Amino acid sequence: MRLIITIFTLFLSFSSLAQPLSYYFEDDVKFNPAIPTPEEVLGYEVGEWHVRHDQLVRYMEILAEKSDRINFEVIGRTHEQRPLVMLTITAADKLANVEQTRQAHLARLADKNAKKADQPAVVWMGYSVHGNESSGSNTALLVAYYLAAAQGREVETLLNNTVILLDPSLNPDGLARFANWANSNRGMNLSSDPQTREHVESWPSSRTNHYWFDLNRDWLLLQHPESRARIAKFHHWKPNVLTDFHEMGPNSTYFFQPGIPTRKHPITPDENVSLTKAIANYHAKTLDENNALYFTEESFDDFYYGKGSTYPDVNGGVGILFEQASSRGHVQETQNGTLTFPFTIKNQLLTSMSTFQAAIDNRQALLDYQAKFYNQAVELANEEDFKGYVVQAGNDSARLGLFLDLLKQHQIEAYPLNKELKADGKRFSEGSYFVPLAQPQFRLVKAVFSEQKRFVDNTFYDVSGWTLAHAFNLDFASVKSGWGLDVSDNPWQKIEKPSFKALSNQYAFGFKWDNYLAPKMLNKLLSQGVKARVALSPLSAKSVAKSVDFAAGSIIVPAGIQDQDNWVELLSAAQNEFGIEITPITSGLTAKGADLGSRSLAVVKAPKVLLIGGQGTSQYEVGEVWYYLDRFVGVAPTIVEMQRLGRLELSDYSHIVLANGNYNSLSDADKVAIKTWVRKGGVIWGHKGGAKFLVDQQLLKTGYLSRQDVASAFNTGGLNYGDKDHLAGRQRIAGAIFNTSVDLTHPLTYSLERNTLPVFKNSTWLLETSSAPFVNVLQYTQKPLLAGFTDDVNVEQVAGAAGLVAHSYGRGNVIGMTDNPVFRGYWYGTSRLLSNALFFGHTFRANSE
Repeated sequence: MRLIITIFTLFLSFSSLAQPLSYYFEDDVKFNPAIPTPEEVLGYEVGEWHVRHDQLVRYMEILAEKSDRINFEVIGRTHEQRPLVMLTITAADKLANVEQTRQAHLARLADKNAKKADQPAVVWMGYSVHGNESSGSNTALLVAYYLAAAQGREVETLLNNTVILLDPSLNPDGLARFANWANSNRGMNLSSDPQTREHVESWPSSRTNHYWFDLNRDWLLLQHPESRARIAKFHHWKPNVLTDFHEMGPNSTYFFQPGIPTRKHPITPDENVSLTKAIANYHAKTLDENNALYFTEESFDDFYYGKGSTYPDVNGGVGILFEQASSRGHVQETQNGTLTFPFTIKNQLLTSMSTFQAAIDNRQALLDYQAKFYNQAVELANEEDFKGYVVQAGNDSARLGLFLDLLKQHQIEAYPLNKELKADGKRFSEGSYFVPLAQPQFRLVKAVFSEQKRFVDNTFYDVSGWTLAHAFNLDFASVKSGWGLDVSDNPWQKIEKPSFKALSNQYAFGFKWDNYLAPKMLNKLLSQGVKARVALSPLSAKSVAKSVDFAAGSIIVPAGIQDQDNWVELLSAAQNEFGIEITPITSGLTAKGADLGSRSLAVVKAPKVLLIGGQGTSQYEVGEVWYYLDRFVGVAPTIVEMQRLGRLELSDYSHIVLANGNYNSLSDADKVAIKTWVRKGGVIWGHKGGAKFLVDQQLLKTGYLSRQDVASAFNTGGLNYGDKDHLAGRQRIAGAIFNTSVDLTHPLTYSLERNTLPVFKNSTWLLETSSAPFVNVLQYTQKPLLAGFTDDVNVEQVAGAAGLVAHSYGRGNVIGMTDNPVFRGYWYGTSRLLSNALFFGHTFRANSE
């Protein structure tokens, strides 16, 4: 009876949740009646329903139409083509000249002698980068209304001393999904039971964007249009303060930075922390006045520069993270009482307003700090004991171009070498690139090339290593001296793809596998009906004027097997679309290596990929595979939840991919079906939890060390209870970069040039090496740690373990990888292992015993 009574008390009606503007704003705030309120446009009070993204955009458009303080701009589009909206807000008389204000702001940073006129602080207000943390975007309605309509000295002072850049939704696709979920799962009477469907999203959650990526990890990596548009606008203005409004678990309270003091990045100046603390006093004051619970300097850190609250820290600004306990719907019971959606919005509004006051009062300090940050960059660079970094060009111009383009988007300049350079005992050819320290982005250059392995505090909220050159598998070195350094006067600029002459009929055609886009070009040709072979060993073929060398992995397209009349035209179009030269071959008789009719040129077919997802799998890692295949390979995988696997005809697919997850819920019948499918010729790939499943099912014939096995190697004798967190930090690998040795003769490694390959590791789970020959494709080196923190005990266990194991099973093949090859979309080096598995995974034979 007590349970029934308790549950009945958890229901609220629509009307009891609705809160008028007076709930959010003080009574003495007066508004211009000519500016419509959110309720007048939406048809409901803020917080009564979760605002849809289209409603949010429309309200912002109307405010810009009605208010002379606001400029409305679409700065980009999401994957799902939703507009990325930015409002520029300042005093009406200043808005007309806002471009001059922007230029003057940037001039302070470029020239320490620039005129230091009385300038406004630039404040970026960013809301809800996680779609299901929607109190931020709903708060943006009220913030924008206040800035557009509020009257009086307080708002005039704000507008005269700031330029406010308001981004009401950092993740429109995720916000749209969550608004639909929360609104469609509420009734006329609201349930606050944490177990009700409204509060428990299905897989995948709307935290993420279209491809199920966490956009709050993409500020540095720029894989997605939301991030690229945002960073372009960020550097267009270079804000002094950037806010990042989030939510956390319902049983929490409210967090604002500073975070854990010992976990800031060592490159971030101490003055940044001082300013963050000064701003924090304003948040504390307003929350105290409203009797709201909060905490600081716990749980969250400022280390990884790829998050919204840390990217400004390496760009002369101050990033502020806010975390509000989430109602995850409209109302929810928590350990702190009943938590309503309007309450979460009000807290976010309070700290939005306190941010404004802090920016006004600390305006000059913020402006001076940012100017000094950039004005002293070259001077600080000249105090370093090296000049910069040189990056090897290699044979893959596309991958190098993607790397340089990423640097360029972050305002980092790279200059081509005019002649060969020797650095760190290695030779870097002409056409390689030098990235000097002495440039305005000095600190960011150091951060993205850093290989630091030990820190003041070795516990991390996110990754501890993100060396971009390692992720792109580019050889690089620090340049100690300017002696012998000859670089172009002009930095790298994005160039148009090369244009090639139309091809004419020949005996065959070939293209090399080096280029990062070669898999995508091959897949397009195959799906158009062009038939192709892969060279399993090097050969030298006769071309029009000379012999051309083709490495193993090169694609050969013989005329004699084609049945499409326009196949040569398709080749001509493909080479110009992808910028990859296709070479005519005049004879099947080669000067060296197998002739073109040899069985060592294996058939390649367009892969039909089954990607297993659903509850139990990581939405992030499934999404990363989907994104890589879609964007860079041109393959549309069939994504199927585990519980639906038994309804499929597996023979319709050539490949099964198992990303990280727990596959124990698969039925015995499903497991038998998978084994039978592989035995009949299928290729199955698994990484992390997917590889564990393959071992557990005895498909992959090797062993593994579980996380518990690895953790047991730590000596816990004499530890006190207070040592618990420290031990946990030592036992984790939160995200570090390791080196592996590579079998360059294996089809899975075609296109790799070096006999080592960096991999990203964020788990202590390890595959063991197989005793069988020819199956250990990647193996961690004996000194494997390249960048980021990993305790010596863990490093010792990783050394010599297997990175990738591949062998035959019946007529099919099984491939297991210890780590995620497509982590966060930017691991361009290891991702080629996955595309090689799709096109060449059937071409090798190796017994497991």
